[in-house]
Amino acid sequence: MNYYSEHSKVWVSVDCIVFGFEEGKLKLLIGKRQMDPGRGEWSLYGGFVRDDESLKDAANRVLYELTGMKKVYMKQVGAFGAIDRDPGERVISVAYCALINVTDYDDLLRQQHGLEWVNIDELPKLYSDHNEMVRKAISLLRRRIKTEPLSFNLLPSLFTLTQLQNVYEAILGDEIDKRNFRKRIKTYDFIEKTELIDKYHSKRGAALYRFNKRNYNEESSFKL
Repeated sequence: MNYYSEHSKVWVSVDCIVFGFEEGKLKLLIGKRQMDPGRGEWSLYGGFVRDDESLKDAANRVLYELTGMKKVYMKQVGAFGAIDRDPGERVISVAYCALINVTDYDDLLRQQHGLEWVNIDELPKLYSDHNEMVRKAISLLRRRIKTEPLSFNLLPSLFTLTQLQNVYEAILGDEIDKRNFRKRIKTYDFIEKTELIDKYHSKRGAALYRFNKRNYNEESSFKL
């Protein structure tokens, strides 16, 4: 039996908003669109949802195609369904925000897809409503980073407190008082100080820290 035949059909896609942190800047992974309409325009990376996929499965597939990485932090940003958002067909897109450590991303794969890391404060005009997707994703990060340890997804496994503070400042778009930040950070058991010293990024040698996920899961609260 052919159900819903009296209703019009629409296409459903997912778009991945992939953030990274490099050289003290929050960056976005974008590339030139490889299909019509909009061929050659700067764009997020996305794809259509297959018949045998859930939205999350489709987003994970697209992200894996893009980065070769699994078990990446990813959250749904929202649905975008303006009637004229895609001049090709009636397309509804569900955007997902992902956070990755730039150094974990194979640069050859980035080049293969023709992608670039661009500072979020220097974004060009993106295809369709992709700039709006990015703005909403940043708003989501700014809300969540105060109550969730999102920043550790953007950092290497070992990091300095300066690097950690820089991530917060890059996402929030504002400077943070260094003394208060470090005082707060040191109250959390899941941010562990190691015996290792960073001599590459710090001339005087800064202590290296790591995120203890097990301890975090046992914490009753987290707030910065």
